[in-house]
Amino acid sequence: MFERSRNHRSTSFFKTVVQESGSFFRIPAFRMSAPKRSTSGFTLVELAMTVTVLTILTMGVIPLVKMSVRRQKEQQLRESLREVRAAIDQFHREAIQGLALQGPQVPGSGQTPGTGQTPGTGQTPGTGQPPGPIPAPDPRVRVGITDATIFTMENVERYPPDLETMKNGVSVTPLQSAGAPDINKNATDNGVTATKKKVYLRDIPIDPMTGKADWVLRSCYDAPDATSWGGENVFDLHSRSTATALNGEKYSDW
Repeated sequence: MFERSRNHRSTSFFKTVVQESGSFFRIPAFRMSAPKRSTSGFTLVELAMTVTVLTILTMGVIPLVKMSVRRQKEQQLRESLREVRAAIDQFHREAIQGLALQGPQVPGSGQTPGTGQTPGTGQTPGTGQPPGPIPAPDPRVRVGITDATIFTMENVERYPPDLETMKNGVSVTPLQSAGAPDINKNATDNGVTATKKKVYLRDIPIDPMTGKADWVLRSCYDAPDATSWGGENVFDLHSRSTATALNGEKYSDW
């Protein structure tokens, strides 16, 4: 009885398969639906919060970057001013030494300018007395500027005539290697006959505040607050920028 019932169920199953699929060998397909994946992303609120945070951070970083760049420019300005002023002072010291080596004379007087002494005698005219004690030589001076053609009658202090002269170089005479130089002797008496060319500035520095080498020059005859250069010599220089530094001072006052 049990066997007959099982055969009946098997026959019913195959009939159903044949009727639905049209063939005995065609097995009904079982569809397996893939699980749906949930798409992840930012919501509008999250995106707005992210943009807000980034904006706040950017607004805080930009002023710090600008401040750092400004400090670097101010440091470059101080270094450039220090470099040029040191070159001007060294030029002036060696120009005075060169004047002593050459023993220049005032035309028609036969005297050394500013000393009242007759060259070669070491005495003051009309007194027969030797001059006062000669000051000790500057240890920073190794040469004397002997190119008198770069100095005009208006530049008797012998400061550089311009920045280009310090960049291009001038003719100098080395001092004697042993002992202090005797300023009453000329270059040949110091044991040196050859001259050399010395450059005081590798290049004219750029003003970091203006981006150009357009410095405001001042001669030793110009007032400290002069707005124009007299042109006699270069005694000092400052930036052309009228902006205010971080410490409250004007760049033009540095």
